[in-house]
Amino acid sequence: MCRHLAYLGAPVPLRALLYDPPHSLVRQSWAPRDMRAGGTINADGFGVGWYPAAPDPASGLPPGSIPGTATPREDGEPLRYRRGTPIWGDTALPQLAAVTTSGAVLAAVRSATVGMPVSETAAAPFAEGRWLFSHNGVVPGWPDPLVPLAAGLPVRDLLTLDAPTDSALLWALVRHRLRTGTDPADAVGQTVTEVAKAAPGARLNLLLTDGRSVVATAVGHALSVRDTGDAVLLASEPLDDDPGWRAVPDGQLVVATPAGVRTRALAGA
Repeated sequence: MCRHLAYLGAPVPLRALLYDPPHSLVRQSWAPRDMRAGGTINADGFGVGWYPAAPDPASGLPPGSIPGTATPREDGEPLRYRRGTPIWGDTALPQLAAVTTSGAVLAAVRSATVGMPVSETAAAPFAEGRWLFSHNGVVPGWPDPLVPLAAGLPVRDLLTLDAPTDSALLWALVRHRLRTGTDPADAVGQTVTEVAKAAPGARLNLLLTDGRSVVATAVGHALSVRDTGDAVLLASEPLDDDPGWRAVPDGQLVVATPAGVRTRALAGA
């Protein structure tokens, strides 16, 4: 299994999510607490996606940026940093995480399923436009159970998958619904329901964000949330021992914003 997190709230340095907590995402890459027989470590790549904080009027750069190293995005789209190597061995990320500030972040470390490629493009988050997406889990019997679902996608989407993996196909299924105008929570919920039906026993912890809200699912694996009233953090495992963390029950869909968290049962999951 992989580990992932999503944060919405006041802008913070990326290192406050990736490195600083006692059970940070980096620590989870080599010392996860709850893999549930899905591997032992998360060493098969990583990715961080973030929405640049509002520029400083004086410099035109996001708060905390080093001049000459960051260019604000005027289109509202996120930036990404992905690699196909263990997060603990990346020498550029610590400095990047120290100087980059954002109020909306999605990050993941990967444990590749046997038989699936280990590459930068196979690492979450996947992206299109304002959207970032991550999958923690596995589809048993891949790819056979999902062939009928894949057949319903445009051929171009199948030819341009980021990688031949279950996660990339799940993203294509969710993205196809988003493109047709489906509500984000419904796009995720419908995808999880049909995949769970096609592949019983699938582990489908998904994260989807546009930088304003996060849609998440807990199906077959752990997901925890910490809501402080002005910020929200969802993660495969709590990043610390703060009593504010609470586990999301299995079979639930979560819609979270800094203002609050709503949950509902997933049909058939």
